[in-house]
Amino acid sequence: MTQPSISYKRQRFLREVEEKMLERGIDVSYEKVRRWTRMFGPLIARNLRCRQARPGDI
Repeated sequence: MTQPSISYKRQRFLREVEEKMLERGIDVSYEKVRRWTRMFGPLIARNLRCRQARPGDI
């Protein structure tokens, strides 16, 4: 089974992240950034949802 191709917009974003990391002296490929987002993205999203204000919170 092959992985679906990622959209041009997403691929461009990943390359921009790669360039920003390189500016800071961190040499990573956009493919590595893509793997990080697949691995840690759901965890980060879950944590953000937990911190979201609930109705009735002040």
